[in-house]
Amino acid sequence: MPEQYIYAVARVRGKELKLLSAPVMDSLVAAPGTQEALRILADHGWGNGEEAGIDEMLAEEREKTWAFISELVPDMSVFDVFLYANDYHNLKAAVKETAMMETRDSVFIGRSQTTVDADLIRNAVRDHDFSALPEEMAQVAREALDVLLHTGDGQLSDIMIDRAALVRILEAGKKSDNEILQMYGELTVACADIKAAIRASLMKKDRAFLDKALAPCDSLDIADLAQAAADSTDAVYEYLGRTRYSDAVSELRKSPSAFERWCDNLMIEKIRPEIHHPFTIGPLAAYILARENEIKCVRMILSGKINDLSVESIRERVRETYV
Repeated sequence: MPEQYIYAVARVRGKELKLLSAPVMDSLVAAPGTQEALRILADHGWGNGEEAGIDEMLAEEREKTWAFISELVPDMSVFDVFLYANDYHNLKAAVKETAMMETRDSVFIGRSQTTVDADLIRNAVRDHDFSALPEEMAQVAREALDVLLHTGDGQLSDIMIDRAALVRILEAGKKSDNEILQMYGELTVACADIKAAIRASLMKKDRAFLDKALAPCDSLDIADLAQAAADSTDAVYEYLGRTRYSDAVSELRKSPSAFERWCDNLMIEKIRPEIHHPFTIGPLAAYILARENEIKCVRMILSGKINDLSVESIRERVRETYV
């Protein structure tokens, strides 16, 4: 293992001690209101001591994570797989912005959380000149914009870009020599495919639509999943029962949010062994995912407080913690 990772993992071990534990999450859920929850977070080092909105605070916590990791790893491209979803989010926003001929600055994700600058994407789409974009992004950008401009089918444009993002994530995971990054790519695509299949089934979409929406991965037979979704929701459940995702069926029957929680918890379960792996880049990748998980949990809890949801309702949405 390179010397840089020995030092990096040691630094990450110290940061792991500051991750929010299950008892802290419970205290946030049980807090009487938003301000009390924010005080608990402040006590655990969240925020910068200044008044800020919740979105700004969460964005700052994400910035802290990436700034910390960038101190440890000279080549951050190893973690690009975690950022590709943001790139393609910006592409969808740029396509819609151009088609609707309106500026939508607030929906774009900033440079520190992407691999392709948002302004570069916006200019490429606006000018119909995609040469400055990565090849795999340029192709879908051109096709998705053409679909939206000529058919007005925003849903089709979106699924084309979503599928391209999943293909990019899977490819990046496979190219990595780290098991955590490989697992992240596969699980991200599989969960997205399952969610898309269920949604398409409920909307009575045909096989042609499903073939455009689902991205290939190793743990699912996409042709079988697409056909099942074209048949019925029960057929999807029956197919999944024969796969490694059989445990997800009961969650899917509850609600889409229950399934998303199951997926997030599975990811945490898969990365948790990295706590005991001192000699790979895996602990750094696991720390990034753990931080993303706790930021997502905090957002859900605070949103629940703002919307006066019951403690029980909020608790049902909270994910497992890494530590």
